[in-house]
Amino acid sequence: MINSKKVAVIMPAYNAEKTLEKTYNEIYQNFVDEIILVDDFSSDETKDIAKRLNITTIVHERNKGYGGNQKSCYRAALKAGADIVIMLHPDYQYTPKLIPAIASMMAFGEYDAVIASRMLGNSALKGGMPLYKYISNRFLTEFENIVIGEKLSEYHTGFRGFTRKILETLPLEDCSDDFIFDNQMLALILYNGFKIGEISCPTKYFAEASSINFSRSCKYGLEVLLVSLKYRLAKMGFQMALFNKQGRVLNLEKELNYYNKCR
Repeated sequence: MINSKKVAVIMPAYNAEKTLEKTYNEIYQNFVDEIILVDDFSSDETKDIAKRLNITTIVHERNKGYGGNQKSCYRAALKAGADIVIMLHPDYQYTPKLIPAIASMMAFGEYDAVIASRMLGNSALKGGMPLYKYISNRFLTEFENIVIGEKLSEYHTGFRGFTRKILETLPLEDCSDDFIFDNQMLALILYNGFKIGEISCPTKYFAEASSINFSRSCKYGLEVLLVSLKYRLAKMGFQMALFNKQGRVLNLEKELNYYNKCR
């Protein structure tokens, strides 16, 4: 716990057998009360490695997509009583050593959400981010900041933390099950007046690190532009799906298929 807040780390996993153990070994266990992995119907040994490491493991019986995986992660964390939830990709691209710092930024009430930014301090290019991805990230981030009216250094990191209040109150069931889930979630956080903090995060790009291909990156980029425009229209008073008060919050009654349950 940090400041009497229960901290959970959730890992949305898909074919992460080569990097899961390295990621897990760098988590400071003294600061974390619960570690939960959701295996999105991997074809490798991810779930068995997670079980060997004694990680609470949930397995999807079919692939539900990146966003669908996160929804299961957050349901499990809320059901486990977490006050602060840190999402960490198990592909070893982001350093788990920042978990105490990220959690502390929320545990003492300064922020409602925190993102670990690859763009602060130029760590993205130093870590091997492909140039086209770096340029795309910078362009999309600048576009979003202008349209949404914020000054975040990036919106596309896979290392981020949230308070329980965010996970309980935002209409996350209405968000996509695809990669755009991350961007929709940040847009909802800002739309509803929550505070987002940032922390500089070194990153590593290598063969085993997860990454979407070029065509899916293009689809994601177009969807990011659309989310930003919908945000602006909603702020102007237009009725926009997702940005409304009647959205569906996470359904904690949905069954979770536990492969290994700790604590």
